[in-house]
Formats: sequence, structure tokens, C-alpha cells
Amino acid sequence: MEVHNVDLTISAVEEAQYPKTNYPEIALVGRSNVGKSSLTNVLINRKSFARTSSQPGKTQTLNFYNVEDQLFFVDVPGYGYAKTSKANREKWGKMIEHYLTEREQLRGVITLIDGRHEPTADDVAMHEWLAYYGIDILTVATKMDKIVPGKWNKQESIIRKSLQLSSNDDLVLFSALTKKGKDEVWNWIEGRM
Repeated sequence: MEVHNVDLTISAVEEAQYPKTNYPEIALVGRSNVGKSSLTNVLINRKSFARTSSQPGKTQTLNFYNVEDQLFFVDVPGYGYAKTSKANREKWGKMIEHYLTEREQLRGVITLIDGRHEPTADDVAMHEWLAYYGIDILTVATKMDKIVPGKWNKQESIIRKSLQLSSNDDLVLFSALTKKGKDEVWNWIEGRM
């Protein structure tokens, strides 16, 4: 999709605030600081529309980005970051779980993992949870520009094994720096619109 118009419609903390449209929605989930905002910026052809931060745990709301009045990207708070109260983490967890399991407009989830490392226990748990609920998943391995291309096959194999992905499960190796993987991610999204 060629993107010209994008708007942060709302940063929601409860269902009553969600957009009232029937546009398909694609959620982006992943550990804090894994690159959700960077992926969003590459997909929408903007340098810093979705705010990136070096401080983990910055996103604390469901951020709905209206893309071309055709779909929403929904940036979900990162998991696995403990520098907030347990009560806050539980509140976010309930909000996220409710959104991911109840939202009719949700067409799929892009789950981001740091491609430089083996998926964490939290990454594996999130993948298993999404699969349990039958949610359509695209796994995106970020920060691939930090790995020499000759080691990409090995990294992909480690990721597939850790997440128990079959050869039919969707996995894209992505770099916000080089934009490698952007077209594959868009193809997956467009297949769900």
C-alpha cells in the first residue's frame, strides 16, 4: 500500500475509546524496545510519526493509527518490562487481553522479536497465547541489519525452533534501517484487509 495519510486517532485505555469504524485492525505486539514504533514508521513512510524511545515501557496505551482511512495499526504496550508497578502491569495486561480476544475488527497480530537473539520466554509465551486464541500471526524479527547477512539463515532457524514455527508459518526478517522486509510485511497485511 502506498501511504500518504496517517493519523494517530486515539491513545485508548478502555474499550469505550476505541474507534467506531469497521476498518480492519492490525495489532503490533512485542517486548519493550523491540522496534514496534520503528516498524510502524517504515510501513507508513514516516521518519518519526510513531514515537520511538530509548526508554523501555513508554507506550502505556493502545495507540490507533488510521492509515489512509482503510485500516488501523494498533501499537500495543510492550511486555517484559518490569519498571512499573505490578498494578499497572496487571491493568495493561487485562486491557491488552480484552482487546486481542474481543475486538471484531482485529484481523491479525504482528509479533515483533529482536532478531539478534533467541526469543525470550515472554516472546514464546506471547506467541503460544496468540496461537491458542487462533489469532492470525506474522512474526517479524527486527534489527536484522545488526547481524551479518551470512548468519541470517542460522538466526531464522533459531527463531523458528524457539517459537515452534513450521515452514508454513509467516516470519519476516526486518530492518528499519535498510527497510528490508517492508514489502513482505505489507503483503501479509493486505492479505487480511
